[in-house]
Amino acid sequence: MRTRRAFLTSVSIVLLAALVAAQTAYQPKFKGDPARSDSEASALGYLRTFLRAQKIYKKKNGHYATTLMELSKTGSFTRRMASSTDRGDYTVKFRPHKEKDTFEVSMLPKQQDTTHRSFFSDDQGKNRYGRSSFAKPIGSSSASASCPILDVYRFSVMKTYFDWFAAVGVVERSIG
Repeated sequence: MRTRRAFLTSVSIVLLAALVAAQTAYQPKFKGDPARSDSEASALGYLRTFLRAQKIYKKKNGHYATTLMELSKTGSFTRRMASSTDRGDYTVKFRPHKEKDTFEVSMLPKQQDTTHRSFFSDDQGKNRYGRSSFAKPIGSSSASASCPILDVYRFSVMKTYFDWFAAVGVVERSIG
């Protein structure tokens, strides 16, 4: 009887500690940090590093990089960052436009919830984000997984919605 009570007490303490740890609020990494979770902070860090590397690449070569591998070893953008588009809870989508010397990059969450927003940027360097209801999670549609044209279309539609919502003040237009 005594050992059973000790066991149940230990289990209760462990469960309580796990519950408290799970409910710990996100602590901002720096003043003005727009992230709502650690995974968002990582996604925004990747996005900032990518944009900085593109700026350096253009200054050196006169045009933006057209692949992630071209961008590797530029600034802090590593070969490992370029080799995989899987970034933990997020997937990177990079769309270069060679004829216009522009690009678009997005960080799309694998699961949509309050701590996983979508992030978008282009050659202008403005980071935009949206609530989870504005974008479909990666893999939610079998058609988009097999057709990159639908991905590009969906991105341009989302970008148009973001611009419109920003114009009417529903979402903030740019972040850090």
